[in-house]
Amino acid sequence: MTVDDRAGHERPARRRGWRRGSGLAAYRRRVRLKFLLRPGWLGLIALVVVFASLCFTLLAPWQFSRSDEAQARNNAISESFHASPKPLAEVLPAGQAPHQQTEWSQVLMHGRYLPEGETLAWQRTVLGEPAFEVLTPFRLDDGTTVLVDRGFIRPVNGTQAPDYAAAPAGDLKLTARVRTDEQDSKQRPLFDHDGHRWAYAVNAETIANGTGIALRPGYLSLNEGQPGVLEPLPLPRLESGPYFSYALQWIAFGIMAIIAIGYLVYSELRTDARPAWRNRTDAAGTADEPADGPTPGGRGKSSGRRKVSVAEAIAEEERREREEAARESG
Repeated sequence: MTVDDRAGHERPARRRGWRRGSGLAAYRRRVRLKFLLRPGWLGLIALVVVFASLCFTLLAPWQFSRSDEAQARNNAISESFHASPKPLAEVLPAGQAPHQQTEWSQVLMHGRYLPEGETLAWQRTVLGEPAFEVLTPFRLDDGTTVLVDRGFIRPVNGTQAPDYAAAPAGDLKLTARVRTDEQDSKQRPLFDHDGHRWAYAVNAETIANGTGIALRPGYLSLNEGQPGVLEPLPLPRLESGPYFSYALQWIAFGIMAIIAIGYLVYSELRTDARPAWRNRTDAAGTADEPADGPTPGGRGKSSGRRKVSVAEAIAEEERREREEAARESG
């Protein structure tokens, strides 16, 4: 056989070996990834997917929305400082309910108080201390009635209201800020205590149901120096709060969870980077194994040997094949 004939026979053999090696490599990759089908790994992956989805689609957007609400409130309060009060009919026409764009606007009203519908707001906190708020209906010239928050008073003996100034009688002109109704999650009705009518939340509909006086939605907080005002309610501080940073933290947590599961998969696939806890477990298991010989159950165990992972077995087989190929080529 000539040199050319030998070369012609060797090339197909090499191609067959290359195809066989490629198929073996693909098979080994599939085998090495089979550990992801174990129940523990499937549960861990599902947990990470659910957690990351909640971070990206629910928790972070929720905090972003709270940050937007705080910023909108700050803008509305800042604008109300420089804007002149407008008639209530211009800001809230035809009994329209207050909303984010109209809250905190300063409005002008003309009418008279209805002291028979006065109600106190229960368990409030003003400037960091317990307080009650005094709510008095105010009949406008057009015949409709709004709820006016005349300010706050401090409780005595824990749950009792002190003596406070009654609402003035006669026709009055008031300047107040528009507020949206508070919501009581339990929707509790009014109740009587210590000779007063009480409400759990400043809500016009709830107070209307308890007093029998039809009220427009929302309420109005009196400015300082207005007729009938007690201690005026302070405006909230102009700060955005931590909501934006909280949103970024939730996004970071979701990314970190994905990176962590990726690192665990990578560590499992590497044969030279086994976790330290697994090495300790293997070492402890080897130390606890008895020496060669029959066990009480009648079966013998070989000392000094441990189970190897699929990745380690494949790596060892590849090393042997490389050594054999090196010897043949030599």
